[in-house]
Amino acid sequence: MDRFALFSECLLTGVWIACAALPVVTFPAAFAAGTRHLRRHLAGEHGGLREFAADARTAARGGWAVGVTVLAAGALLLLDLRAVRAGLPGGPFVGAVGILAMIGLLVAVLRAASCWEPGASWRTLLAEGGRDTVRDPAGSLLLVCGMAVVVLSGALVLPLAVPVAGAVAAAATAVRERRLSR
Repeated sequence: MDRFALFSECLLTGVWIACAALPVVTFPAAFAAGTRHLRRHLAGEHGGLREFAADARTAARGGWAVGVTVLAAGALLLLDLRAVRAGLPGGPFVGAVGILAMIGLLVAVLRAASCWEPGASWRTLLAEGGRDTVRDPAGSLLLVCGMAVVVLSGALVLPLAVPVAGAVAAAATAVRERRLSR
């Protein structure tokens, strides 16, 4: 397979994911549709924007609740960090635990979304994603580094974070395939 074609497909997928994730709570569904698109591309199957959009709609039926949960966890983390800044005793420790828990949640959501197929239960996917997050620290670290690249890209040049999200989808797809091949 042409590596440049795969790279360009990842960047395009990142744009699609970003557009589908604009309502924020649809991020897990958009990411699931993106990783499914990349799996189809790697398998040499036909798939384009229509298939991506259909997958995003289907994944959003149950995935919106996951998105709301992640959004609520993020709000709790912000509240926690405000308490840390207020100087509460033990604040730095609690803040560090909150940040690590949020990173773990995001990795589990990315792992769950990368395994999504139509008809799959998000609850089951999240349980498996959580187990895989702990069982496969190397794959989890790869996803953490991918998320860091998106954040840093966005901090440097905001529009660059959009296509880089596709690289994280590719990383999640690779982590999934690596787990399945064991």
